Amino acid sequence: MSKIVVVVGSLRAESYNRQFAEALTRLPTASGHEFVFADIGALPLYDQDDDGDQAQSVKDLKALVRSSDGVIFVTPEYNRSIPGVLKNAIDNASRPYGDSAWAGKPAGVIGVSVGAIGTALSQQHLRNVLAYLDMPTLGAPEAFIQWKDGLITPDGTVGEQSAGFVGGWLEAFLALVARHKD
Repeated sequence: MSKIVVVVGSLRAESYNRQFAEALTRLPTASGHEFVFADIGALPLYDQDDDGDQAQSVKDLKALVRSSDGVIFVTPEYNRSIPGVLKNAIDNASRPYGDSAWAGKPAGVIGVSVGAIGTALSQQHLRNVLAYLDMPTLGAPEAFIQWKDGLITPDGTVGEQSAGFVGGWLEAFLALVARHKD
């Protein structure tokens, strides 16, 4: 069993990415693993002046990430990049320099959007950030998912047409995590 932190890059109450992330953790592939959602909405804006005395919410996020075996980032795409709230969470938990909670944690990057290319550009930008943070990141399969009717069922599971593909993505991510476990 692996403990996976799920970081959703949207704070919106009815966020498509939050719904998708929750459905992802209900797939049969997820069975036997623990998924914990990080609360990034409570974090202060990153300020280097606070590196010596980080807020409790930052310390909690760092402890959660450090206690995990891997991280799934579920990101929307805002203006062809990652949302500021997600970048803020990444910055807070990577600082002060030399004390990054992210280092060495296997990462999976996925997201949904109403656009036909899904979140392809935000995922690429996020991958660039994760490379700097020394997070081994799942390269394939990539998953650029368009939000449309039937993606998530009324009971909150991944729809029949997408379950196989999304389950395969999760299986590949969990295999990456297993390869990096201590």
